[in-house]
Amino acid sequence: MTVRSGWPISGVDFTSRPRRQKPIVIATGRIHGRAFGLEGIEEYCDWEKYESWLKRDGPWVAGFDFPFGLPREAARDLGWPTTWHELVLHCRSLGRENFRTALDRYRESRAAGNRYAHRATDHPAGSHSPLKLVNPPVGLMFLEGAPRLLEAGVTIPGLLKGDPQRIAFEAYPGFAVRQIVKDSYKNDAPAKQTPQRTRARKAIVAALISTDNPFGFAMSASQRTLNSLVRDASGDRLDAVLCALQAAWAWQRRADNYGLPSKIDPLEGWIAMVAERQEQQYL
Repeated sequence: MTVRSGWPISGVDFTSRPRRQKPIVIATGRIHGRAFGLEGIEEYCDWEKYESWLKRDGPWVAGFDFPFGLPREAARDLGWPTTWHELVLHCRSLGRENFRTALDRYRESRAAGNRYAHRATDHPAGSHSPLKLVNPPVGLMFLEGAPRLLEAGVTIPGLLKGDPQRIAFEAYPGFAVRQIVKDSYKNDAPAKQTPQRTRARKAIVAALISTDNPFGFAMSASQRTLNSLVRDASGDRLDAVLCALQAAWAWQRRADNYGLPSKIDPLEGWIAMVAERQEQQYL
């Protein structure tokens, strides 16, 4: 597929508490014909700089590694709003501690073995429930990430009609990685940053610069940048690149609803590249 586009395409490895030891990492590049040229990787250690980046003028496309929505089942059970805009504002108004307390109580109210409600996209993607608060704390990532997307006024296909020159997709690196390697490739704990995980990162990078990968196009980057993706044992830099490639995959399919399902729950959203299991009906 030949794509003529000069739009910058970014991938965001997100954290709910950016700091020097764990920044938000953003990889950016552009599509050139049948290839993706990775141009640079940035790190933001505070919300102010990240929000400035998010509100920059378009055009741009970006994939973000955090859940954009919550399970409709949970919103109904909790008596929370069932429209995305209102749900995001409601959760933001709760604050971290009240949000955490509400989800803890909800989890304990459910039957053992079914503590977490999931979105329709989570099972085919193999992703965690957005209600999860630890290992990883994706619920807190939603709480910090979604309101900032809403405030920035971006377009989120299936969820939010905003600036058509700034388009955001939910991305999930693990979905693409599992199609390349089966072994774990990252860990924040130094004691678990093993040679086996380094080899896994090498295999992922090797796949990305070839066409033997889930995206269907090769990535180009300087050797220094490629080496940094392997050296970063946390996997944050590599995850940012994978998010950018997922966004690029969706952007290539913009004439076909970005490759997303024809029907997306307007409360839950959908992860780019993930195929639906079956058509869903939403009220």
